[in-house]
Amino acid sequence: MSRAYEFAQETNEFGNPDRLAVVPWAMEDLALPLTEPMAEALCEIRRFSSDGTVVVRDSIASVFIGGLLIGTFSEDADDRSPRNILAVTLAKSGQLHLGRLASAFGITDEYLRILRRKEEVSGLGAVLGVRQGKVIKVSPELRAAWCAMFDAGQMPIDAFREQPRKDRRGYTTAWRVYDQWKRERSTSTSTPAAAALPETPIPNDGQLALWTTAVTDEGADEAHTAVDDDNVTTSAVSAESGAAEADATSDEGDAEIVPMTAAPVRGGQMVQHVGCWILLALVNKLGLHDDACRAFAQQNHDGLRIALDAVICALAIYQRCIEGVRRLATPTGPTLLRAERVPSASGVRKLFGRLLSETEIGGALFDARVTTRLIAAAHADEGPAIFYVDGHLRRYTGKHVVRKGWRMQDRRVLPGTTDYYVHDEDGRPVFRVPVTSHDSLSAWLQPIAKRLRDGLGEDERILLAFDRGGAFSAQLAELRDAGIEFVTYERAPYPKITATAFDRTVVVRGELYQLHESRNKNLGDKRGRIRRIALRTPGGKQINLVAISTASAEQLVAILLGDPSIPLPSGRWQQENGFHHGDARWGINQLDDRVVEPYPPGTVIPNPARRKLDRSLRLARVAEGDARRKLACTTPALGDLRRAAVEQDLAAALELQRDLEALRPQTPTHAPIEETTLAGKLVRHTAQLKRIVDVIRIVCANAESELAALIAPYMKRPREAKKVIANILAAPGRVTVTDQTIHVRLAPAANRSERKAIQHLFAAINQQALLLPSDPKHLPLRFELQPL
Repeated sequence: MSRAYEFAQETNEFGNPDRLAVVPWAMEDLALPLTEPMAEALCEIRRFSSDGTVVVRDSIASVFIGGLLIGTFSEDADDRSPRNILAVTLAKSGQLHLGRLASAFGITDEYLRILRRKEEVSGLGAVLGVRQGKVIKVSPELRAAWCAMFDAGQMPIDAFREQPRKDRRGYTTAWRVYDQWKRERSTSTSTPAAAALPETPIPNDGQLALWTTAVTDEGADEAHTAVDDDNVTTSAVSAESGAAEADATSDEGDAEIVPMTAAPVRGGQMVQHVGCWILLALVNKLGLHDDACRAFAQQNHDGLRIALDAVICALAIYQRCIEGVRRLATPTGPTLLRAERVPSASGVRKLFGRLLSETEIGGALFDARVTTRLIAAAHADEGPAIFYVDGHLRRYTGKHVVRKGWRMQDRRVLPGTTDYYVHDEDGRPVFRVPVTSHDSLSAWLQPIAKRLRDGLGEDERILLAFDRGGAFSAQLAELRDAGIEFVTYERAPYPKITATAFDRTVVVRGELYQLHESRNKNLGDKRGRIRRIALRTPGGKQINLVAISTASAEQLVAILLGDPSIPLPSGRWQQENGFHHGDARWGINQLDDRVVEPYPPGTVIPNPARRKLDRSLRLARVAEGDARRKLACTTPALGDLRRAAVEQDLAAALELQRDLEALRPQTPTHAPIEETTLAGKLVRHTAQLKRIVDVIRIVCANAESELAALIAPYMKRPREAKKVIANILAAPGRVTVTDQTIHVRLAPAANRSERKAIQHLFAAINQQALLLPSDPKHLPLRFELQPL
């Protein structure tokens, strides 16, 4: 027996199979025939450091540090104490990555953190885990019955509910059987391919071959080729089906788009969040469900209707995103959504994703249909249709590299997307334009005006109100030539007017302003002139407005700055309040869609190399100024050594400036993306799902504004109207279904005066005879207040 074999056998006896035999000892064994060793069980090696591993064989995990076995534990054992003690002891060293350590021990980072906190407080005795309970056995007859239900498309919750009350198995047991059935079904397709693989012959001459000899028979080659091709195809199909099965949720199934089956309207003694039916009925009246069905070309739209209702109800109860659908999973959730069960958030996401992938332009059509309705509804009087246009940066804090834009609130550039919103005269949102390239407002005024013109027609008057970001002469002339009226602030500098020239007064939000309008503003470059309105604030500050409109100066001032009354917001502040309310109430700044795509080749972006060069140049100039200031300072006077050092710093700063100035002409300010350091890194969000969710948010915000307008006149504090509406939408209530109507008795949180206003609101709603979406019987809703 050689020394290498003795050494290897010795290390195996001590439970250390990972040590390597010394190479010189092993070389003498090459001359001896190697007998075939006994086949050992396969092992799994999990590394948590450069010299730390967890080796798992037959559910027995051995922990090694530097080749030394420090402990073992069983992964299938009921007692988790050995595992917990080993994990906590290693974590206390402070030299290991805790995430890798937890993964190697088969636990989560959070569970390891909890174990460490327990050990810090009460010692190692606190991590001695409670023995896990045994799995309840399921009889073969019950397992066969459950598998038959799963084959029929039913879920573990259905199997759990079908059990009798006596000797009932838990829901976890039903889910465990379902998971086992799912794995068996997924592996059944790959078993025939695996069985067809040829077995490698094992030599029987007592010596193992160093290489496997190739088969020379042509028939065998063809057989191997066919088997390999079939295996590759089967593996690809299995991978695709496995990915699809992993993506599909229990609410969707594997192939159906409809996440669940619709159910008729059912009554209930106390249905949670049934106040959402007011919002559902108003949104249905505004045409959201009909536009969605036409845009996505859905014949059987039960699944789409349930998904839309789930998102609307989640937004109604202040959840602000699709993930809020999980808050609807109450015992009365199916009654609220008129479905067999409540969908999950991932189920709703995947349904919208499948519809977007099948229709390609379904999201754009949905957005266009709803936007056309809202634009038409925004113009109700004989004057011009007034719209406010402004942009806000929606910040992004994720892991991808996206373009940066200016955020006024932070006074700095931040990664994200610039969203340009259009609001109507009352501050209600109409549509949103996302701009990932962060183009200026002046670049988007003309496309927005064209969209409004398409929605209203050629004969309607349109007046746009916006801030200084769009007040450039070229863009203002284009709007005037396109027949679009506008009012905005004039960009400084502009001529000052003496105080005696202001000959009129106007009240703006309770303050008295002086007004003067005489000379028009010249746009320059032969573009013509536009109106100029000068205002003088009570503090003596001059504000100039420019406009193209036949309306009076007082009307234009009220449109941009506000009405004379103080209690309610007016003017452009309605849009600013709409931005704040839209984010706090409806979540307009939510990311919603995490899918990204690279920018196409040839896209011109700001050159990051030029930005870095300019920043270095600014720092070098600051260093030069600092050095010159020190040299010019006489008190205290610099010593010879200090002066020499400062002069050396000045010379270095000047030399660096010369070098950077020489590089500037060769470094363009903008360059194609493939020629910059951001090639292969810069991406943008597709935002297809966010487009759908934002359309729902906009329609819900319009419905909320309509409800607030109905209840505000009857409230002592009309500015809190939307707070009361939020309480009504989240209120529980009793539902009674008759042959003629659906009676809903709500119990919202409200004081005495608010309850009187709510009664007036319900009376106005009942007169409209609102209907629930896709109600086959078309039963009108009647709401009443539950007495105290």
